[in-house]
Amino acid sequence: MTEHHHASHRHAPAHAEPDPDLSPTEYWEQRYSGSERVWSGKVNATMASVVAELSPGTAIDLGCGEGGDVLWLAEQGWTALGLDISATAVGRARDEAAARGLDGASFEAVDLDAWEPEPASVDLVTASFFQSNVALDRTAILRRAATAIRSGGHLVIVSHAAPPSWATDHPARMVGAEEDVAQLALPEDEWEVRIAEDRSRAATAPDGSAGEHLDAAVLLRRR
Repeated sequence: MTEHHHASHRHAPAHAEPDPDLSPTEYWEQRYSGSERVWSGKVNATMASVVAELSPGTAIDLGCGEGGDVLWLAEQGWTALGLDISATAVGRARDEAAARGLDGASFEAVDLDAWEPEPASVDLVTASFFQSNVALDRTAILRRAATAIRSGGHLVIVSHAAPPSWATDHPARMVGAEEDVAQLALPEDEWEVRIAEDRSRAATAPDGSAGEHLDAAVLLRRR
């Protein structure tokens, strides 16, 4: 890997204003179209800490990208399906699952705006940084995804509660955990809020200095 590639790879998730003429599919395919991976391939630490308390079963991960969370779920004993709009990302995720011999990890390229899950069919739905700066009706997708969870199952959402500590100009609007739960507005007689908190996570700034992310962690249990 050349230094040039390394630098672009390291900064790939940076937020640039997207071309307004691109569809979501085109935008994300462009993000993943380079030869290098966009993400680290590792599970998000906040996601892992929340899900580690749950008994493995069947899971769906929304906006799975190159599959880091799904691969981790499969390693923990879950049978996990990752969904993402980018066929390129899904192809990389499948290759990595095969390389690791993880039969419990599968992936599909789907437009989540049009996706209709099978009701009460899984034990867990996860959405890790399921935020997009191109058109995406995030709340509607999460509400529909919640219908896929059977009684006693869980919905886990981890998102950016604030820009990175080193960011000075960040266009995306951030939502804290309690606001996220309020926006979902799932019926209280059907859903129990187990976790809704903003958690600090150590991170390294682009210049190599120590910094932190603030993750909004949400765990809801279907009664």
